[in-house]
Amino acid sequence: MTWLLGSVDPADPCFVAAVLTIIFNPLFWNVVARWEQKTRKLSGALGSPYLGCYALGGVILLLNVLRSHCFTQAMLNQPTMDSLQDPMAHWLGLVLLGAGSVLVLSSFFALGFTGTFLGDYFGILKEARVTSFPFNILDNPMYWGSTANYLGWAIVHASPTGLLLTVVVAVSYVVATLYEEPFTAEIYRQKACQSRKGS
Repeated sequence: MTWLLGSVDPADPCFVAAVLTIIFNPLFWNVVARWEQKTRKLSGALGSPYLGCYALGGVILLLNVLRSHCFTQAMLNQPTMDSLQDPMAHWLGLVLLGAGSVLVLSSFFALGFTGTFLGDYFGILKEARVTSFPFNILDNPMYWGSTANYLGWAIVHASPTGLLLTVVVAVSYVVATLYEEPFTAEIYRQKACQSRKGS
């Protein structure tokens, strides 16, 4: 890790912007989703939980575009790493991009829009938690797919800055899952209790 830190200028404005967007995004969607779950203000203002979820999902997508732009600009603004500038590394980066994309897209198709973009916080629940592919091979496949995409993107660009930012992405997702998973489990536990009472 020391050699990686020595290859990056952490004071570069593009690097700082990338770190801030990486940390801000999961913080934003978790705070807004919890606020909505407790108050129903967003769905109330927009007239339905579905419209509220679609609005939040749209904002999250835009924030993710901004994060990816800042990530790329930070890489392009700093030096490359000679040891990553070979065909094997390039192919490894492409494989990671492919695998990450499969995880992200298959997660989206398994969850649907509302399942992906925190619909359970809006009261839009599935019958049960999704356990089909890719959820049957690892937990939080969308987060790990996204991390693999950033890692692949960094390797393709032979960028030590990209590698360091990928670590920040991974850490931010780990923190997000520690915050999200117990809450989501509790939502579905309450749903199961209500279903048993109603039957």
